[in-house]
Amino acid sequence: MAKMLALLSLFLILLRFSMAEIKNLKILSDSRPMILFERFGFTHTGHATITVSGVSVISSVATADPSQLGFFLLSEESLIQVLLELQSNPSFCVLDSKYIDLLFTFRDLSPPPSSSFNLSYPVTAPNEYSLFFANCAPESKVSMDVRTELFNMDGRGRDQKDYLSAGLTQLPALYFCFSVLYLSFLGYWIYFCFLNKKSVHRIHLLMGLLVIMKALNLLCAAEDKHYVKVTGTPHGWDILFYIFQFIRVVLLFTVIVLIGTGWSFLKPFLQEREKKVLMIVIPLQVLANVSSIVIGETGPFIKDWVTWNQVFLLVDIICCCAIIFPIVWSIRSLRETSKTDGKAARNLAKLTLFRQFYIVVIGYLYFTRIVVFALRTIAAYKYQWVANAGEEIASLVFYVIIFYMFRPLEKNEYFVLDDVDEEAAEAALREEEFEL
Repeated sequence: MAKMLALLSLFLILLRFSMAEIKNLKILSDSRPMILFERFGFTHTGHATITVSGVSVISSVATADPSQLGFFLLSEESLIQVLLELQSNPSFCVLDSKYIDLLFTFRDLSPPPSSSFNLSYPVTAPNEYSLFFANCAPESKVSMDVRTELFNMDGRGRDQKDYLSAGLTQLPALYFCFSVLYLSFLGYWIYFCFLNKKSVHRIHLLMGLLVIMKALNLLCAAEDKHYVKVTGTPHGWDILFYIFQFIRVVLLFTVIVLIGTGWSFLKPFLQEREKKVLMIVIPLQVLANVSSIVIGETGPFIKDWVTWNQVFLLVDIICCCAIIFPIVWSIRSLRETSKTDGKAARNLAKLTLFRQFYIVVIGYLYFTRIVVFALRTIAAYKYQWVANAGEEIASLVFYVIIFYMFRPLEKNEYFVLDDVDEEAAEAALREEEFEL
């Protein structure tokens, strides 16, 4: 049971979000003592429908006791108690715990050859539950087809199922509202670029394309969640969502790297080391998106789910670190240039701009990676949408700040040399080292 204890502890750490949808899963010769299928926030009208068929149990020791294999629901509060039980008694079977809501064991299966079971269970105590399968039979492997259907009934008097977790049912409206905001932002950006078309560079076109991808990504996310909410399946919107998410994320990291290098508005080319950063970041983002798709479209029931989570986190951290280097290089380069070219005012403005850009990027990465994760961890299951709202608000603020800082202007104070006191600028450069 030590392995079961480790698995439960790992799931407690990694699975900080509630999943939904109707899932049809196939388990083949699986010897894991514990399989987590879903995590879902139930209201007082919640139901869990479990269908299993084609069940086969092969034991290398003796005939497996069917009462030692079964499905159960477990709340996060009770999870701590179960962990303590397992820790105090390594041979303890979790199906015998008084802290779980046992749904059924293999003793309830219909006789062979069908070996199936189908029943819907009402959830009387509102809470966030995890749906587990436990195999306490020693040296046994299980094969079966599983269909899970977790939902809440609409609380507004309508006999309609809501397949989104209690804390995520607001997501379709949330994503749609933000998609409208980004489309409005795109319209203003196009208008502004048209007014200052003489100062528009290639980076500004890429920035506009980034906003388009972000708006389409959110629109597809809204449709995806809407169809999951009302039907339990995304009806193909998840494919569009992943496509636009892939393009959007690659574009976002590319734009940050290009702005950090000063490409197109400070210099028309990239240095060799800056090209290498792009050659590292883009393939890694491809890997990160593949990991994201595997995580989102499968679930913790697959054997390598934890590994894919670790790959995604590692790649994301590497990319976040990599995009900082071009900004640091630009700051150091401008600092060195300011000592020799005699243009103190312009260099001071550029140094100020890139230092501000560095701070904004660091703040955005910190908030969306650390703060949002903390919100998901500490927020009650009914308010999980708050973390999504916080992430989208932070992203919108980041976009607005960056687009304002690097907007096309014929007389942009950062790039046009005017009658600023050169001596004052030189003194400021001497006093302020602009070190990170």
